[in-house]
Amino acid sequence: MMPTRTSPVNKSGHQAPQPLRRPTLTRNLALAPLLGLLLAGCSVLPQSAPVDLYQLPSSLPQLAPSTGRSAPRPESLRVTRPAAGTLLAGQRIIVLPAGDRVSHYKGAQWSEPAPLLLRNRLLDALRHDGRLATLSSDERMLQADFELDGELRAFQSVYQDGKPQVLLQLDLRLVQPATQRIVASRRFEQLQPASGSALPAVVSAFGQASDRLALQVVDWSVEQIADAAR
Repeated sequence: MMPTRTSPVNKSGHQAPQPLRRPTLTRNLALAPLLGLLLAGCSVLPQSAPVDLYQLPSSLPQLAPSTGRSAPRPESLRVTRPAAGTLLAGQRIIVLPAGDRVSHYKGAQWSEPAPLLLRNRLLDALRHDGRLATLSSDERMLQADFELDGELRAFQSVYQDGKPQVLLQLDLRLVQPATQRIVASRRFEQLQPASGSALPAVVSAFGQASDRLALQVVDWSVEQIADAAR
């Protein structure tokens, strides 16, 4: 037989009173609200601040009407995304408020990285011009007779006398991919004052500077390709 557990007996011969034990279920129910609060607190994460995305505005049709152009040239041209340093390679809208101090506009970004915006602007200008009809980009790396390759040196707003201006600098090379021969090279630069210090006015100045730089690149590219084909 199994031994029988007996309650302890005090000196008077009576059983000693036993401590009361609450059911485990009752204790767990009491802890449930506290556990819920702790879990709720752990699940609340700080929300990131909203960011406004800006496209690069354009007025190419007004600046360069495509009517009256000569027949397209037979050569094909590939436009590549310009290389850029860490500062200009991303989507931040860069500003130099004073001297060499670098900052960016809070709560705002470009819709795409700056080198990609400028490459696409060059392609838009070339298509609108029409003198070089066979165009491609480095996204597909199709065969081409010539290639535009370069580095983006400046794509930012700078303050002069307390007023913002947009500065663009692009070093370009016209290359024959078949031989890797550099046909021509040039630095293109635009400095466009903004109509005000508010960000929309600065973004508008970026668009104007990009349009004018792109038109310069188009004329230069067509001239250099024509000379190389002679």
